[in-house]
Amino acid sequence: MTEKDSRPLIVHVIYHLFIGGLENGLVNIINRTTDGAFRHAILCLKDYSPEFAARITAPNVPILSMDKRPGNDLRLYYRLYQTFKTLQPTVVHSRNFSGLDSQLPAMLAGVPCRVHGEHGWDTTDLGGVRRKRQWIRRAHRPLVDKYIPLSQELDNYLTEKVGVPERRIKRICNGVDVERFQPRARSAALRLEGRCSQDMIVIGAVGRLQPVKNQISLVRAFATLLQRLPELPERLFLTLIGDGPCRTEIEQCIETEGIGDRVWLAGARDNVPELLQELDIFVLPSLAEGISNTLLEALACGVPVIATAVGGNPELVEHGETGLMVASEKPEELLQALERMVVDEDFRRGLATRARESAVAKFSLDAMVGNYMETYQALVREKAPERLPHRES
Repeated sequence: MTEKDSRPLIVHVIYHLFIGGLENGLVNIINRTTDGAFRHAILCLKDYSPEFAARITAPNVPILSMDKRPGNDLRLYYRLYQTFKTLQPTVVHSRNFSGLDSQLPAMLAGVPCRVHGEHGWDTTDLGGVRRKRQWIRRAHRPLVDKYIPLSQELDNYLTEKVGVPERRIKRICNGVDVERFQPRARSAALRLEGRCSQDMIVIGAVGRLQPVKNQISLVRAFATLLQRLPELPERLFLTLIGDGPCRTEIEQCIETEGIGDRVWLAGARDNVPELLQELDIFVLPSLAEGISNTLLEALACGVPVIATAVGGNPELVEHGETGLMVASEKPEELLQALERMVVDEDFRRGLATRARESAVAKFSLDAMVGNYMETYQALVREKAPERLPHRES
């Protein structure tokens, strides 16, 4: 008979498990937990992609779907309660506003350690300004033992708008796998799967095609840049890596601007590191962000970046040293930054070198995972020491 695994179980509650920065970060945490101190399970309020779930290489990680109905699904709370009673986790770690639905069922089911992470703003509530959502967050505040915001902006929001004491907050920045994401010498005559020659200047963005990511502003800026630099249009190319609900709108914009031969919509890809390595400039034109995984990945690949000064972006990019920051509400600033990078190759190369150095020195994946594990362990020692397999004397 197999001996029961006595390690504390962490149930990670997310809305769904599909391609995304939050989801990538969760997979990294689970795959990098090498000391064996915890077991993991993922509970999706909606559903998950089996293809994306296959990225989890750690053994014995169950993935459960609650199949939440649209709107207020009251049955969800009972199903969550039943699931927690069955699994008996030591820690429930919910993420973002939708994840708060799990905190009351977790408390009622006797889960001793309850954690909530804030990773960024929902498209329908940029900046977290909606009063109703602030009230809901405050109502859940007594249920959460530890909050984990990814950026200083989110940390400030929790203290100032939600009223969370600083002692219950642990800010943990995202990390990047600097071995998987690193610069690569270009030897082939063509890149981007044969679409571009080596002498072209390739501008790119990675992310789900949705309104908050604002890729359409990059398409418009690129079209204007082609007109502004008539001596360079044959050398400029744009690629958007990712898919989502804004694809049709972006396709229409590309057609209207007449730049279809200069743009590649790559769709969702499994070879993002290789594609990032082939970019000359990375652009993140988001209207809101937490801590962007793709921005960290671009820095680690030694690609100079242009990013909007929102959310945690200013914590990752040093303006003029590792990239350029622009105002999200000023398209002209994005255009000016693109023009400067395209025209000044020496400036671009200097940014690229310092971008890689910054990623290695400040944003290692192992450091991020270590911070999460330390937070979990400290909370279990405080709230449920009897669940530790080897109690400290």
